[in-house]
Amino acid sequence: MRVAPKPPRPKKCKNPECALEFIPFSTTQKVCHWKCGLAIKEVNEAKARKAIADLGRREIRAARERIKTRGDHTKEAQAAFNEWVRLRDAALPCISCGRHHQGKYDAGHYRTVGSNPALRFEPLNCHKQCVPCNQHKSGDIVNYRINLLQRIGAEMVAWIEGPHEPRRYTIEELKAIKAKYRALTRELKGAQA
Repeated sequence: MRVAPKPPRPKKCKNPECALEFIPFSTTQKVCHWKCGLAIKEVNEAKARKAIADLGRREIRAARERIKTRGDHTKEAQAAFNEWVRLRDAALPCISCGRHHQGKYDAGHYRTVGSNPALRFEPLNCHKQCVPCNQHKSGDIVNYRINLLQRIGAEMVAWIEGPHEPRRYTIEELKAIKAKYRALTRELKGAQA
C-alpha cells in the first residue's frame, strides 16, 4: 500500500516587505518569487561570504595540521602535560624550595627530558616548581629529591631513577597524549570552579 506524500506546508516569505504566505516548490525555497529573492540578496550575500570565509579557515587549519612535524606535536603535547601538572599541583608549594610565592611556576622534571625522554610524560617525574629553582638553579635536584621522597615515597623514586627503555613517540601517540591531558585539565578546571 502506497502512502501519498504530504502536501507542502505554507511558508512565510523571508522578504520583510512582502511577508506573504506561499506554497514552496522545494523545502529550501525561502521566498515567494524571484523578485523577493533579489530584494533580500544582501542578507544572503553576507551569510555566503561568512560561509566561504569559514571554509577557508578550516582548509588553512587542516593544511597547517598536515605540515606539522613530530617535533611540533611533541611541543604541543608537552605544553598540555605541563599545564595539567601546574594545575594538579596548584595548592602545593614548589617541590624544591617548599615556598609559595606570586611568581611564575614551571612543570619541573626530576629526571630531565634530555637525560631520560621515556619519562617526559610521566606524572610522578614532574611537579610544580618555581622558576628560580627550575631555571636558575637547574632544577635544584638535591632539594627536589628530598621533597620527592616525602611526596611519593622511596620505592617510586627508585623506579624513576632506575633504567628505562628509550621511547620514541609516534605522531598519533603524541596527539593522544595531548588530547588526554587537555581533557584532564578541563576536568580540574571544572572541579575548581
